[in-house]
Amino acid sequence: MLISFNLNGKQANADVAPDTPLLWVLRDTLGMTGTKFGCGKALCGACTVHLNGQAVRSCQTQIGSVAGQKVTTIEGLAANHAVKKAWIALDVPQCGYCQPGQMMQAAALLANVKSPSDSDIDAWMSGNICRCGTYPRIRAAIKSASKAERSMLDTMENIKMPARRDFLKSSAAVSGGLTLGFYLPSASKAAEAQAVTHSPNAWVKIGTDNAVTIMCARSEMGQDVYTSLAMLIAEELEVDVNKVKIEFAPPAEAYINALLGGQLTGGSTSVRDAWEKLRKAGASARMMLVAAAAEKWNVKPSDCKAVGGAVTGPGGKRATYGQLAEAAAKMEVPKDVPLKPTSEWKQVGNVKQKRLDTPAKVAGTAVFGIDVRVPDMLYAAVAMPPMIGGKVESFDDTRAKNMPGVKAIVQFSRGVAVVADSYWQAKKAKDLLEVTWEAGPNANNDMRKVWGGLKDASNQAGAVFREAGDADGALKDAAKVYEATYELPFLSHSPMEPMNTVAHVRADGATIITPTQFQQLVPFVVAGATGLKPEQINVITTFLGGGFGRRVEVDYTIDAAEISKAVGAPIKLVWSREDDMTHDSYRPGGLYKVAMGVDAAGKLIAYRYHGTSPSISSRLFPSIVKDGVDPFAVEAIDNFPYAVVNHKLTYQMHDAGITPGYWRGVSHNQNCYVVEGFIDEVAAALGKDPIQFRIDNFEYGQEKHKWSGLSAGVAVGGRMKKVLEDVRGKSGWGSKLAGDGKGRGVAVMEGYNTVMAAVVEVTVSKNYDVQVDKVTYSIDAGPLIHPDQAKAQVESCTIYGMSAALFGEITVKNGGVEQMNFDQYRVVRMNETPKAIDIHWIGAAKDQPPGGLGEPATAVVTAAIGNAIFAATGIRVRRLPFSPENIKAFADPRHTMKPRNV
Repeated sequence: MLISFNLNGKQANADVAPDTPLLWVLRDTLGMTGTKFGCGKALCGACTVHLNGQAVRSCQTQIGSVAGQKVTTIEGLAANHAVKKAWIALDVPQCGYCQPGQMMQAAALLANVKSPSDSDIDAWMSGNICRCGTYPRIRAAIKSASKAERSMLDTMENIKMPARRDFLKSSAAVSGGLTLGFYLPSASKAAEAQAVTHSPNAWVKIGTDNAVTIMCARSEMGQDVYTSLAMLIAEELEVDVNKVKIEFAPPAEAYINALLGGQLTGGSTSVRDAWEKLRKAGASARMMLVAAAAEKWNVKPSDCKAVGGAVTGPGGKRATYGQLAEAAAKMEVPKDVPLKPTSEWKQVGNVKQKRLDTPAKVAGTAVFGIDVRVPDMLYAAVAMPPMIGGKVESFDDTRAKNMPGVKAIVQFSRGVAVVADSYWQAKKAKDLLEVTWEAGPNANNDMRKVWGGLKDASNQAGAVFREAGDADGALKDAAKVYEATYELPFLSHSPMEPMNTVAHVRADGATIITPTQFQQLVPFVVAGATGLKPEQINVITTFLGGGFGRRVEVDYTIDAAEISKAVGAPIKLVWSREDDMTHDSYRPGGLYKVAMGVDAAGKLIAYRYHGTSPSISSRLFPSIVKDGVDPFAVEAIDNFPYAVVNHKLTYQMHDAGITPGYWRGVSHNQNCYVVEGFIDEVAAALGKDPIQFRIDNFEYGQEKHKWSGLSAGVAVGGRMKKVLEDVRGKSGWGSKLAGDGKGRGVAVMEGYNTVMAAVVEVTVSKNYDVQVDKVTYSIDAGPLIHPDQAKAQVESCTIYGMSAALFGEITVKNGGVEQMNFDQYRVVRMNETPKAIDIHWIGAAKDQPPGGLGEPATAVVTAAIGNAIFAATGIRVRRLPFSPENIKAFADPRHTMKPRNV
């Protein structure tokens, strides 16, 4: 049926079934990629568009109801609209995936409410989810836009549809050399066509047209590597980072992350790995360009200087990088590469620097995996087992194969795929499949068995990963012993962009275009799935609509490759939100038993810690598990900072039948909550101020500790004291909070060589609902490459961590995950965010290595919330999440910690 409507000021025609959601008409029929698929049930707002000026969820708006109506998408919202201008000015986007929907909702708000209050913003925006936690910036941007001189209504009349050719150039990925990422035009079309590119090293490409391209070897999922890594190179290369192109690097040995041993993005390592390496890459290229100029002019290199993309020499000589590129690429790579003194830095540490990817994300033209289109591409929707570890036993596709648009139905290793002309056609047909599943080993698994198994495993001795003195003997001799057990649930990553991949498997090779955190692994797994050789696999990385560790896994790329091979055509595999949430690799749940012994004077003399949980690394990277200890299960406890002479720390791995995976902050989340919650309990039992008690009991020596994941591995008591003293003053610690049910809590942690302390203020209602009112941080993270985005990452971690602390829990029944979408797996929304996230940086020498910032605050904020709830209510909650049910359960006096007198 041909349906016509007005799209961004022009007539659009779609020959589709009337019940097709507008979202998929925009995306698959008309090729518009700005409007995003997030949940499919109007729960997240990523698909928000305007219908006759009103914000609607296009995933639930049938195209039949749109006939003759006016539809505006993010591409049609004028570039000079106050909302777009404010989003750019305040660098709102992180991963950017949800931002088109956020902006369309904000534009509708401002069209209806001229000067919105916080409550107006909450009411209008809380239907839109941002997993990156950009809510504070969204709120500020809306307020800024509301003050703009131009009227919102006047601006919305000025809608222009981008030319199809230009739109595809900047937003569609095709094979044959199109650069994915933010497109920046270079010189003229003629010069662009004739330009030849030369590379002095793997990180820099310089065109004869003077275009400078910097390779980004880490995945951009909101954490700002797209800009911050380029800044390190540009600083030493002497080019303006705002005038370069950025390309995502292909899999190659040159791009190995030395801290992780692979071309992998994770562990808050991107900047730390790049800190010296990329500056040397920029300096090396600069030195080669200078050497080429010196040779050309027959002068000494010391008589030449690189500045602003050119080399100058004696007598006013000057040559652009483009003029020197070919000769420079042939120069010997310098062995000794001196770096610029920090006093000469112009770009690294620039507080005014903007993200390079923000304009494309605001325009809706940034290319995410789900946006990729290639010639002759088909779409795949998949039926996967409802139980973890299940397999296809048989299936009946009688009804499905006769659905319109269906091209093929194939079985692959994990399930059954329907391949069709559009995703919606494929999904409708997939829903008609009748699949009989072989349940597998977890058929009868449920939470009773999960927790029962963890409890039984926790009674085993476990592997010792740190020990000093005689903890067991000291506990027997202690005047008082405090004991507690903490329970942490399994959690889903649930990034806003569901898993997806475009795969084209041919007899002579394959092209895989995917949002991945682990480029290096993709060729090997695809080769294994297709029978090709790894060197025959071309991998192209797109922007990631969130990752949080989920896209370290490459299971969905294997699925796509298998399906493409089976149908003999390029396909785009798209998971539904339900697929994504029920086939995740989950943050491990666990049981943690702790005991502290004190002498008659109240001095800490013994500490016992025993953690029991599934091991992620034993599944994914078993070679790093040594002597029964997974280093990514003992973070934030292996470097235990408190001075207790007699301590024994053990870990017991246990397979609970729920697939474990790396989750933002990994085991810092569990261990920080336990360590900081328990030290707070002991302080309260001894009648001590929580901050001063920590300071009084830190280990201040320089004893080296066993390597723990990616932590510092050294005593950090001195750094912790510094941030705690700072946050004590900055947070108003000790002053009385006005109102009932209010309290402050503190936590401190070292993670990824960053030390941070947080003070959280909460209000707990009589029904035990928790509202986080304010979070104050003091952070020692070394030098900040991109200060504004360092701040953004802490804001992001705070809100991501709050979602886990207040709501997060994955449960299983009959072997399958029960939570399927955002109505069952709650995350923090605009109205639930703190009105203030106050971040303070402890000054650090510029020549000191930086710490990681993409993850630590997720752990610290959770622990601080728990301690604040205790301060507000007197209830110590040892089971996450901090739901009303759990708080009420721990209000029972039986859960009150009483010392065991020995």
